[in-house]
This record gives sequence, structure tokens and C-alpha cells, in this order.
Amino acid sequence: MALILPRDLCRTLLRTRNLCNAGIRGRHEDRTVHRLLQGLQAGQRASLAEAITLVETSHPLKKQQAGHLLTRVLQDANDQYSEKGPQALSFRIGLSGPPGAGKSTYIENFGKFLTSQGHKVAVLAVDPSSATTGGSLLGDKTRMPELSRDDDAYIRPSPSRGHLGGVTRSTNEAIMLCEAAGYDTVIVETIGVGQSEFSVVDMVDMFALIIPPGGGDELQGLKRGIMEMSDLVVVNKSDGDLVPAARRMQYEYISALKFIRPKSKHWKTPVKRISSLTQEGIPELWELMQEFRHTMEESGEFVERRKTQRRAWLWTHLKDNLVSAFVGTPGMRERIREAETRAMEGVVSPGDAADQLLLLHITQLQKAA
Repeated sequence: MALILPRDLCRTLLRTRNLCNAGIRGRHEDRTVHRLLQGLQAGQRASLAEAITLVETSHPLKKQQAGHLLTRVLQDANDQYSEKGPQALSFRIGLSGPPGAGKSTYIENFGKFLTSQGHKVAVLAVDPSSATTGGSLLGDKTRMPELSRDDDAYIRPSPSRGHLGGVTRSTNEAIMLCEAAGYDTVIVETIGVGQSEFSVVDMVDMFALIIPPGGGDELQGLKRGIMEMSDLVVVNKSDGDLVPAARRMQYEYISALKFIRPKSKHWKTPVKRISSLTQEGIPELWELMQEFRHTMEESGEFVERRKTQRRAWLWTHLKDNLVSAFVGTPGMRERIREAETRAMEGVVSPGDAADQLLLLHITQLQKAA
């Protein structure tokens, strides 16, 4: 198996370095970044939409613009935190649950309640992408017609692009941009893929699991993984004929949670029963969320969670960038196809094929050094 000439690899690395240096030199005079930053500070929805689109791009130059914009946004956020303390931080709420749990209806009514209380609400809703075409319906706004017309609310649907964590790779950046635009409450709605929805936990201050009543064996849904990550369990659709079933599910979850170690030593996961249709229990649910935030702030865990979020954010990008750099190495795509073929035909085990590809990549870098 022939290796790529070190000279070719060096030229590629040199071009990449020159491109990065050019981007860094152009940062201070980038009009797009300056315009978007001013628009965010003024709370302009159009600038927020454009900024989120910018951070979602994979174009090299636009990625550098996005990086500069996020750096400025982070600097402003740190300045506000130094001046006001934890009160300057928004409230990030992650919402997960199985399909049919009523997440969109809940967000619609919950968001309207918050805006009526003077809050500005941003909703980052992730739609599943097609495994064949890569497309998404992005129909969350159609399921939240009233909230989408509210001047104090912003809804941004994004495709999952195959991320099983229930969120996109750029969700962290979108949260930061929403906060920079003045939204004090950010709700992240995931695609509802069950126990694989752990990524959102590393992005939010409070993770809420919303479940419907009358789903058969209720405790079957009590999976240790996702329950251990939950700060709040919400039994939705507690109205009409479903009230008895909702009560039964609430009691069973309360009993079952006694056997699961709490996520925080300062907070015991409550189970709250509400109706998104009649809005019964929504004000009390918000009070419970406020109590959670106050408890976390008093214990110092609120700020610690923010630090943990940034660390997880770093590793998310590091893993993605390492894979992109690995696949983008000259000649590596052909070697990957050969390894895939050998693994599929059973010539080598997938583990050995992966080790061989990694060894080849390391050898190329050593020879190019």
C-alpha cells in the first residue's frame, strides 16, 4: 500500500496554515461579524437567524467568521457575568421525551406563559434527518403557531444530521447566540430517540423528561440511563379521561425514583403532573423550575454545570474536527474505502481495519514532519 509523498502532505498543511492565518488577519476588519454582533446586541431576530446559519456552516472561511463572532459573544457574556453574577445567566432547559408525549404543545403553552410574564424565550427544536436524503421536515413552527408569532419568542428548527444525541453539533453555539440576542430562557427540544439523548444534558442547566400517560407498562419507560440524568419528570396530558392514568404514572415514577441515585445531592428529582391542553399545572411547574435554579445557585452547582457544559462543548468539537482532519488527509478516502471493503468481506475485523487506518495516518504525519 503506497503512502502519500511527504512533500504533498506538507504542501497541504502549509496551504491550510496560510488560510487560517489569512482568516485571523481579516478578523478585525470583517464587516459581517461586526454587523451580526451589533444586530445581536440590538436583539434583531434577522441577525440571530443569520448568525445561527453562519455557525451551522461547514465552509472554511465562514467557520472562521463564526469562530470570531462566538469569541466576541463569549467576551460580552463574561463581562456581564463579572458585573451581575449568576443573575446575568439565562436559564437553559433541555426537554426530552418519546414521540407523542406532547412536547411541542407543551412548549407552545409554556412559552406563551413565560412571555406573558415578561420573559424572552428561544426554542431550539431539532428535527430528525432522513437517513437516505439527509433532509428534514423542520415543521416545528407549524406545531407552535401561536408562539411562533410572539414577538418575545424565537423558534429555530434545525436538522439532526444523524446525531443520535438528539441535538446538532452546533446547538451549543446557537444557545450562546440566542442569549446574546437577549433571550433569558432557552429551551432545547430534542428529537425523542430514547436513551441515546444524553448530549443535551451537557448543554443545559436543567434537563426535563416529559412523558404521556396510558402508554402501557409505564415503568418500562423508566430506563436508568435517562432517568439518572433527569432533573424533573413531567407527566403531560393529565386531562379528561387520561387523568387517572396520569395520576397512576406519577405515583409509579415517584416510587421508582426512590431507587435511583439523585443527579445532584442538592436536588431530589420531582414528578409533576400537568395538562398542556388546559394549561393546568404550568405556572406551578415554572415555580418548581425557579426553585431548582435558586437551589443550584445557592449551592454553586449552577456555575459548575456551566463549566462542565463548556468542557463537553470542547470535546464535541475536538472529536468532530479530528474525524474531519483524518478523513480529509490526502489519499485517505481511498484507503478508507479499501478498509471498509476488507472489513465487510470479513478479510479483517473492523477493529483491526480501524487500527491499520490510524497507524497509516500517524505514519504519514511522522514522515511529513
